Amino acid sequence: MLLTSIDPFVQEFDRQFDRLARQTLGWGQGDTRGAMPLDGVRRKDDVLLKFDLPGADPDSVEVTVDRGVLTVSARREEEYAEDDRLFVRERPMGTFTRRVYLSEHLDSEKIDAAYSNGVLALRIPVLERAKPRKVEIHKVSSSEQKSIKA
Repeated sequence: MLLTSIDPFVQEFDRQFDRLARQTLGWGQGDTRGAMPLDGVRRKDDVLLKFDLPGADPDSVEVTVDRGVLTVSARREEEYAEDDRLFVRERPMGTFTRRVYLSEHLDSEKIDAAYSNGVLALRIPVLERAKPRKVEIHKVSSSEQKSIKA
């Protein structure tokens, strides 16, 4: 028989923490509010990262690399006229940041970035030493083989 104690304080804390995390990070119910969704594709010669930044000011988009960490930041702000009355707001505003750890096999010195239709695409080349390569096999004739005596 498995015995567990139930602490209502701990249960309530966990429930509230989960609720706060979902609201802040946009987890749950299939939505990604508050987050910067990312797709990553490994191709033969590079890695392609695509970040969704709908409504972000293109001039606010910033990409930096520091000690193997790629940071993408963007700002989305919307101004309303003095007589506008906002009655619902579901789209998060402000500055959004996403950090991605880059493998040592990627050339962070040669990142190519393009922003179009609310999508930031980053192409990061794979270093030559990390690319798959064929290893040549040398054939040894039977007369060249040395026998091992135990």
